[in-house]
Amino acid sequence: MSTETAAEATNSADKDLQDKGYRQPVVEVEGLTRILDGKYAEVRNLVRDNLVDYADILSDAETLSSDAFRERVKEVVVEMAATGQTGMGLPKQYGGGGDIGASIAAFETLGLGDLSVLVKVGVQFGLFGGAILQLGTEAHHDAWMAGIVSGELMGSFAMTETGHGSNVQALKTTARFDPETDEFVIDTPTESARKDYIGNAARHAELAVVFAQLEVAGTSHGVHAFVVPVRVDGRPAPGVRIEDCGPKMGLNGVDNGRFWFDRVRIPRTNLLNRFADVSPEGVYSSPIESANRRFFTMLGTLVQGRVSVGGAAINAAKVAMAIAIRYGDQRRQFEAADPGTEQLLLDYGMHQRRLLPLLARTYAMHFAQEVVAGQLHDVFSGITDNEEARRKLESAAAGTKALGTWHATRTIQECREACGGAGYLSTNRFQALKADTDVFTTFEGDNHVLLQLVAKGLLTDYSGEFEEMDQFGMVRFVAGLAVETVLEKTAVHKLLERIKDVLPGGDEWDQEAGLLDPNYQLAMLRFREEHMLGGVARRIRAGVAGGGNPGNVFSEVQDHVIAAARAHVERLVLEAFVDKTAALPDGDNKVALNLLCDLFALTTIEADRAWFMEHGRLSISRSKAITKEVNALCRKVRPIAVDLVDAFAIPRVVLRSEELLAHEAAGVDG
Repeated sequence: MSTETAAEATNSADKDLQDKGYRQPVVEVEGLTRILDGKYAEVRNLVRDNLVDYADILSDAETLSSDAFRERVKEVVVEMAATGQTGMGLPKQYGGGGDIGASIAAFETLGLGDLSVLVKVGVQFGLFGGAILQLGTEAHHDAWMAGIVSGELMGSFAMTETGHGSNVQALKTTARFDPETDEFVIDTPTESARKDYIGNAARHAELAVVFAQLEVAGTSHGVHAFVVPVRVDGRPAPGVRIEDCGPKMGLNGVDNGRFWFDRVRIPRTNLLNRFADVSPEGVYSSPIESANRRFFTMLGTLVQGRVSVGGAAINAAKVAMAIAIRYGDQRRQFEAADPGTEQLLLDYGMHQRRLLPLLARTYAMHFAQEVVAGQLHDVFSGITDNEEARRKLESAAAGTKALGTWHATRTIQECREACGGAGYLSTNRFQALKADTDVFTTFEGDNHVLLQLVAKGLLTDYSGEFEEMDQFGMVRFVAGLAVETVLEKTAVHKLLERIKDVLPGGDEWDQEAGLLDPNYQLAMLRFREEHMLGGVARRIRAGVAGGGNPGNVFSEVQDHVIAAARAHVERLVLEAFVDKTAALPDGDNKVALNLLCDLFALTTIEADRAWFMEHGRLSISRSKAITKEVNALCRKVRPIAVDLVDAFAIPRVVLRSEELLAHEAAGVDG
């Protein structure tokens, strides 16, 4: 930020803040970048350098034909593979980096650039490569992994079917074992069983990891994964039919397509057999006796995709924030207090209200994502690989992905509007950001379905039967608990006591001191979460006790289930932010992050103030005090807002937005 602009912003802030002894922090941008980049700063900088080298692809997306752009995206992905940045999570012996945490950091940072490149990287190295790595064994790794890491062997991840998306367990594609030929026969029995929306399918995949119902001697053993050739010398393999999905809302550099299989024969050894196998004699075996547990164990190994998508969405939101806040810090509109000048957009209270809470939430989501990525690394590196750690990871990954992708959608739209008509021009990046991230809310599972997974874990406390339960099983489980057990599990009564300890004065406590106390903020979010969870449990129990069908009972409480899960994840996000700031050494950067943490916490409470008031946690006066404090926090953040987005370290050429940010370069006043 220029000295002149910073001075204007400071002068426009509430004078009462200075009268109360408040000192505006001075952000040390490079230091804040180091905090954000964390232990993988070197990896993130490598990706940033690559984004600069391939920045021209952002304009290629607007000027090339669909076919040409797809080829250009593939070319970039293969060239990036040579730098090592795309295969960081794959084994070292095949040319990868052998570091799951590094692979997540690299993928997240790719989210600052063209998102077709990001998604194609995700399909090739995350979904396709990850499935063979996690579901296959050494023979599969030896056969294919080196080609996957180099990008020479392109593949697809063929799970979703037209008739079955989130309900993977009910997929209809079949894989029947033929003992006479020692082969599996892959077949698409109905039109609704076609594999749909499959990345890399329409043009580039040679192999596909196909999820199908395994049948041996007339007995079904559930969904398993198979490696199926889908192209030979660039043409569809025998028995494989391929169709292009056609133009999409966005991500048109990714060749999404459909597969049909007409009795396609593959060797028995193409079954990815880490968790189950079939002998040449046709004997099925698995170290996991329960079919349901085996299914969820297989899916659990693929959780990296959810973590990756959530992180990429958060980084796309950073791009939108950087553009909108920089624009608001340069663009003037209407006469200011000083005659002869016009006021900067970001000095208007409403503009601050629109953008700065979203900036605070972006930081909050970044630190929550950091926690989840760390959990993923620890589980998949064997540091904390146990049943409880995996269940917690799956829940955290599902919840953070849901909130992160919803946040990106909301943030990009608000930032576009904050840039006026100029934000509607393709060259200013918002078109691509909106179009390319829109599908993230349904990538790797629809967000509402993912939050149901979160709620199931909360309600059952990951009981021993957790993996056996569908949603109806969860209803039966919760209904079978004694009321006292439900209350003890949700611990609402204990939480009420904790809140009283934090706020000893009840509704008449010192508002100004209490609002900015992280103990108060966390207690409020914990109360909401646990009260909602207890309410869901009581509703389920009452519904079943009243003779309700478990399916109908679940449907009737589904909105409460989603609300409880969302409340849980928001509490985890705040905890991550509070823990991060608490661990930092004293200094201006810590002060700045504490401002953002307070802003995130209070806007989260403010957004749900009706619920808190309904449940006796907010008086009218306290609710008004929160709004007043949020406005004051926005004024405090305003002078450092540009520094806060500069700390994202997004290369200027990647931001593009030449017209929007021309004021910045030229010092234009109007």
